[in-house]
Order: sequence, then structure tokens, then C-alpha cells
Amino acid sequence: MPDRRAIVVGLVASAMFAGPSQGARLHKSIATIVPFKASPFPYRGKLPDGSAPFLDVTGADGRRGHTSPRGGIYWEDETYSDRSTLLAVPKGFDPAKPAVIVVFLHGNGATLQRDVVGRQRVVGQVEASGLNAVLVAPQFARNAQDSSAGNFWTPGYFPGFMAEAAQELGKLTGAKAAKFASMPIVLAAYSGGYNPAASILRNGNAGGRLLGAILLDAVFDEADIFADWVAQHRKSFFVSAYGKSSASGNAEIRQLLAAKGINASTDPPRRLEAGTIAFLASDAAHDNFVTRAFVGNPLQWLLARLHGFPR
Repeated sequence: MPDRRAIVVGLVASAMFAGPSQGARLHKSIATIVPFKASPFPYRGKLPDGSAPFLDVTGADGRRGHTSPRGGIYWEDETYSDRSTLLAVPKGFDPAKPAVIVVFLHGNGATLQRDVVGRQRVVGQVEASGLNAVLVAPQFARNAQDSSAGNFWTPGYFPGFMAEAAQELGKLTGAKAAKFASMPIVLAAYSGGYNPAASILRNGNAGGRLLGAILLDAVFDEADIFADWVAQHRKSFFVSAYGKSSASGNAEIRQLLAAKGINASTDPPRRLEAGTIAFLASDAAHDNFVTRAFVGNPLQWLLARLHGFPR
């Protein structure tokens, strides 16, 4: 587990705001990985359907593990014990202006430093979007073929995670934690991040703070949860970009919405705003989808079109 001093390579980690004459904008980027108490893992509860404990295997040495449908047995101490959360604040961020928190839910086989920061350039995409936003990205199953949401399966847990994120962002930037505690949230999920995303949506609307959801090749199950959430939150936006991997799941959501009389666009939105519903097909490879989908750097492209939060 990384300690609180662990800094993301290549990014500046000092909270330096401009003086009063220049406003309150941050003039250096900040990024760090810190352990959270309210993290998705470790998780000692049951599977969502209550059929069995999540940790369903005990080794001869007393180690506890989980049987993943895709990856086989993963041990808790190696895969489900990392409390890390990536926090990033772009240069020019101004907590005094309207701002959002982008919560990124990674896919299978990922670590925050190697994949979310490095390979997928999520920190860079948020900064390049021009959005007055901060990034929060928790670690789920570490480097494993497992989409489990862990503690995010539990109703009421995600708001607690966001409350801790507000405190940590306050420490990181020097701004008041209360600013971050009330900021609206944009949920972005890639691939196996669909399971935590569906759990967050099913368990509530994050205290009314959720502006919308962005899915990047990320509908492999729970189509009914996504469709129900869209139908019940017509003032929120929902954009799902997909390739061959999740085409059938996206088609199912569209069918469920059509049955409710809800139409969706298949064109990239000019603006991301209340009521936007779009399904964007692409022939891009799944493994590279966060950096190349219907456009290059699709997360950056979509966030740049979010109305009302310019940096």
C-alpha cells in the first residue's frame, strides 16, 4: 500500500494558489495517490445477491480469497487490500468558481499509476478538457480480471467515500473541504468500471450531486440499472461510447429506454448538459478505448463540452 507521501510521477504536488490580486486559481498541477479509510477494498461483506461471502476461499496458510468468474482465485492481501485513491487538480483550477468532481472508475487489470495516469492519460485528459474540475479515482481489484465494486455495493458507502475525498482535496489544495463536499459529480467508468458505476447509480444519486454519467465501452451487465437511472433522472446526462465488446449491452439499454418512450441520439453531443442522452458507436479496440474511441481522448472531448464549468 502506498503511503500518504506517494506522488504521481511527472506531476507537481504542491498546493500553490495565486495571490489575492490574481484570484484563487491554482498555478501548478497537483496529483498524488493516498490511502483512504472509506475505500472500495478491503471488503468483508457478501456478494450483492447475498448468496455467499465475497471472500469465499480460505487457503491452507489462512489467507482469504475471492473466486472471480474471469480470473479464478485472487487473494485478499494481493488483490483486495489496496486503499489507494488518485487525486488530481489541474493547473488553473479555481475553487471559487463553479467546479465539478470527476470520479473515474477503472477497468480490469489496472493500477492507478500504470494505467489510469500513464497508459490512459486520465489526469492529462481532465486537465486538457479546460473544465474547472478535480479528479478522484479509487483503486478497485488491483491488476486483476475482476469488476467487483467491493464496499461500493453497500448503500450509503459512496457518499462517505466522497466526504473523505472532500477532506483530502481540501488538505491537498489548501481550499476549504466544504467547497469540495458540495461540488457536483461526473461519473466516468471504463470497461469493468461498469459494476461500481451501476452500484453507485442503484444506491442513490450521490445526494443529488450527480450531474451525469460517461461510460467508455462499459456495459457488460446491469443494463436495467443504467436504463432505470436514465429514466428517473431526466435532468442528468448519460453518454455511453462503445465498441464491439459492449455493443450488445448498449443495445439493451437503448431498447429499455425506447420501451419507456425515451429517445437517444447516436451523434456526438455538441454540448453535455441536462437531458443529453447519447450512444456513440466506434470500431476502436477495447484495450485502447480511453484514449481512442469515437474520437481521440474521448473523456477529454466529452468533458470539454460540459456546459457551465469553464476553468
